[in-house]
Amino acid sequence: MKYLHTMVRVRNLDESMKFYCDLLGLVEVKRYDSEQGRFSLIYLAAPDQFEQAQQSFSPTIELTYNWDPEEYCGGRNFGHLAFAVENIYALCQKLQDAGVVINRPPRCGHMAFVKSPDGISIELLQQGDALPPAEPWLSMENTGSW
Repeated sequence: MKYLHTMVRVRNLDESMKFYCDLLGLVEVKRYDSEQGRFSLIYLAAPDQFEQAQQSFSPTIELTYNWDPEEYCGGRNFGHLAFAVENIYALCQKLQDAGVVINRPPRCGHMAFVKSPDGISIELLQQGDALPPAEPWLSMENTGSW
């Protein structure tokens, strides 16, 4: 058995691609558009896993975009996606500057949570050792749920 991907349904493909690719830094591995089924599947991977993901050797995120409008709820029921990041403070600042709410700030220098445009919880974990606690994150309160 081999883990292949996690599928997340998205309402607005442009908004979701901006979040996952432009802000989080994932890269598109492949895309499949079905005219008959009226949907698109976009597979994303971490940059250092791109080559392996193209050959299905590394897990990906599958964004499923149905061309006909649908409402999705229960993002928290999904659980969360987790990514190891080079600098949790820098990424959280980038996300916050782009208008993303930091639901659980990285007060400890190790872990934070944000949500995608579709309400999917995203856990960010500092690679290696935790960074030293720093402001403004140290005194920032939780916002909403994650």
